[in-house]
Amino acid sequence: MRNCAVDELEKSLQKPAEAQFVDVREPAEFASEHIEGTLSMPLSKLGAETIATLDKAKPVYLICLGGIRACKAAEQLGRLGYSDLRILEGGLKSWLAAGKSVIRGTSRVWSLDRQVRFAAGTLIVSGLILGQLVHPAWRLLSLFVAAGLMYSAVTDTCSMSCTIARMPWNKTSC
Repeated sequence: MRNCAVDELEKSLQKPAEAQFVDVREPAEFASEHIEGTLSMPLSKLGAETIATLDKAKPVYLICLGGIRACKAAEQLGRLGYSDLRILEGGLKSWLAAGKSVIRGTSRVWSLDRQVRFAAGTLIVSGLILGQLVHPAWRLLSLFVAAGLMYSAVTDTCSMSCTIARMPWNKTSC
């Protein structure tokens, strides 16, 4: 597994028969915007049956919004016998920052990262407000969410994003 720059991915996309390009974001995120020529294979559903179409002999370029989910996908694919795995450094954000084009759909679902930040902020503010207006014990909600965010950072996992990924608005078909 190694990182690849935007320029390398762009050159490889011009020779689609020589490599495979997989976007591991959720279907609604993919439908909102994606790089032309990429396949949608959400990390939440990545497994032996979903990757049956991938050729182990060809390089697999993995793309997500910022790179974290692509790294997790690379770990899973590595365990399944894929050896030439390349992660777009900085993800779709770096692709867009380089001024590269994407296919934009009609879906306006926020990225999973943005949804998690919104949900966490809403829960923390709600806990503080309810703690002030209803009962001080509600402040524990804010403490619980803050502790969850810290655990998420330390372990590089996020149970909130796993939960949000399963929500109906993130299940839009591609």
